[in-house]
Amino acid sequence: METQDSNILLVSTKSLLPVPRYLQVNYWWAYVHPRAVFIFERQWLVNLILWGNYTRLCNAVLGGYEYQLSGETLQIACAYGDLTPRLAACVPADGLLEVVDILRVQLDNLAKKLPKTASLKLLQMDSSALKMEDSRFNRALLFFLLHEQPEEVRKKTLAEALRVIRPGGTLTIVDYAPPSRFNPLRYLWCPLIQVLEPFAGDLFRHPINKWLPDEVGIVTLSERRFFGGLYQMLTLQVIEKSAKLVD
Repeated sequence: METQDSNILLVSTKSLLPVPRYLQVNYWWAYVHPRAVFIFERQWLVNLILWGNYTRLCNAVLGGYEYQLSGETLQIACAYGDLTPRLAACVPADGLLEVVDILRVQLDNLAKKLPKTASLKLLQMDSSALKMEDSRFNRALLFFLLHEQPEEVRKKTLAEALRVIRPGGTLTIVDYAPPSRFNPLRYLWCPLIQVLEPFAGDLFRHPINKWLPDEVGIVTLSERRFFGGLYQMLTLQVIEKSAKLVD
């Protein structure tokens, strides 16, 4: 089913995709229930949850792209706040930004935030099983998604993201990271967030390359840490599709 509002095209399945059990059980309060969207879609609140770092992290993403998204860009999973409208503003007339999310309620919410002149396609799709051709996109973005997924789903999401990026293209990942032992939030915030988000502890304990597929050739272009190491931005470049992982 397709609905179009100006340049924004929303594509979803005829019958809604089932919500994965891990998402329904652990994140109904944050993403699944319509009231959750009403509560959390507030710029000040998402900034508070990230200890005042939301705008800083968005700026880092946009700066990494040099505020220019030529070609085709894929954002995997919606995000609260103004990240996607800001990405859309960087897309030239001949470019395209596509956003996928398994939750229709999140896509509907995102569509309301976007200017009618934005050239976007919103697709209801599972990040761990993208219905997209190989080597299509110039770049893909994972913004605070991996910490919300069980390990097996996280592995599949990363493999799928890299699969749809063309050689020479990039994957940018922004998420939690193992914080410095001198960061007091390591001992205060990390245990608390794991009560609310039970898979987040993986990101506090391990580097992201633990879940990257071996069959895709990639190199690390840059790795940045923020706020005492609590957050990270990792940019990977796809080299070739059938080579060993390059550290």
